[in-house]
Amino acid sequence: MERGVAMKRGYLLILCCVLGSACRSGSSGEPPPESKLLPWSRQIEVREGWLTRRHELLLPMMRRHGVGMWIIVNEEFHDDPLTQFVAPPRPYASTRDIFVFIDAGEQGLKKVALPFQPEEHVSRFFETPRTPSGQAYALSELFLQYQPRAIGLSLGGRRGITRSLTVASHAFLTEGMGPEAAQRFVSAEPLIEEYLDTRLPEELPHYTTLVAVTERVARQALSQEVISPGRTTVGDIRRWLYDRAGALGLGMWFQPDLRVQRQGLVPPGGFGNLISPATDELVLQRGDLIHLDFGLSYMGLHSDWQRMAYLLREGEEDAPAGLKQALAHTHALQDALMLRASRPERTVAEVYDAALAEMSERGIQARIYSHPLGNHGHGLGSGIDEGTARREPPPRLRQGSYIALELNTLSEVPEWGGQKVLVMQEDPARLTDEGWKLFAPRQEQYYLVP
Repeated sequence: MERGVAMKRGYLLILCCVLGSACRSGSSGEPPPESKLLPWSRQIEVREGWLTRRHELLLPMMRRHGVGMWIIVNEEFHDDPLTQFVAPPRPYASTRDIFVFIDAGEQGLKKVALPFQPEEHVSRFFETPRTPSGQAYALSELFLQYQPRAIGLSLGGRRGITRSLTVASHAFLTEGMGPEAAQRFVSAEPLIEEYLDTRLPEELPHYTTLVAVTERVARQALSQEVISPGRTTVGDIRRWLYDRAGALGLGMWFQPDLRVQRQGLVPPGGFGNLISPATDELVLQRGDLIHLDFGLSYMGLHSDWQRMAYLLREGEEDAPAGLKQALAHTHALQDALMLRASRPERTVAEVYDAALAEMSERGIQARIYSHPLGNHGHGLGSGIDEGTARREPPPRLRQGSYIALELNTLSEVPEWGGQKVLVMQEDPARLTDEGWKLFAPRQEQYYLVP
């Protein structure tokens, strides 16, 4: 009976939030950040403006990476992950659409689209010659005319977005362009990485809005609006997040996870690299330390966000001092990484080693596993983690890149009998001359659920 009442209460909270009564602006009187979200038609218009700017930056990138022709192939029911960033971000439902960028020497960048059927919006950004003899013949003509020394394709590389060309489309290009062209096929991975890791100034205000909305939704999810200790389950919070994102017209690029640490409860699998996510059925109790990991998608950009909440016990007005000290340890790690270790053009190895050396000197057990953000949640670019730090040659941080500063520290909590607690934080940031600058203030104290 109590479970049914709790579920009804949860659904009422979701409904209120969708209708707006639970999403009023704060005491400052400022409108909530979700009021800045654009309708889809306006999003497309703005992103097409970004596309013009991206195309202007492309030719120098192609020349830096020795790519004379870059070909992206989009298939029906199998969209290439690059399409929305090299062509108008609209739905594509043709059998095969092909986008070609050519270094035409003194003529500059030549952009040719070979859509399966004519499309007016594509024609605003590309030459779209009539192809009565078919797409393959048009590609072979472009190859013969411009004779590129290297033809970049989405082949190979460490990430799915750099190796997204299907076997069928590779065969189509090989047969259509001929054996001489096929010998010049190369992986476009370095070009793709620079293209997607280059942030535009015009994107900044919209990404800032996305992060602000992410923060607001996280704060609501980890509050008494959604959580009733002893009744609410992990699944209840996860479902609330799905519904809230849907009500805002935003996507999620991964399933939101919650991790629960509880006095006397050893995390499943121990601490290892991370604590395993809690199951949907787990009921939250007073005294729990809850960790939320989730991200939202908007205008071809993605956030990644982690926050922690403490469910107050009867008579408590704040989290135990030991838990607060554990959070302070993570703040120290953030400061070392953000403010002192990181600068543009430093290698990841220099940054990673310097931040962890500072923690070692202070006796703090720490881990760093930060990753690029932007057009993808786990984006392309230089992450800051042990694997990247040991890569040869060592990658360097790029000015203006976005990153998810993801890290943790492990500390003993006296009030929990010396039990260790993992305090995990993740904040979107961009790289400036002074280090990483956060898009929203970091979590200075736990969210408290009375």
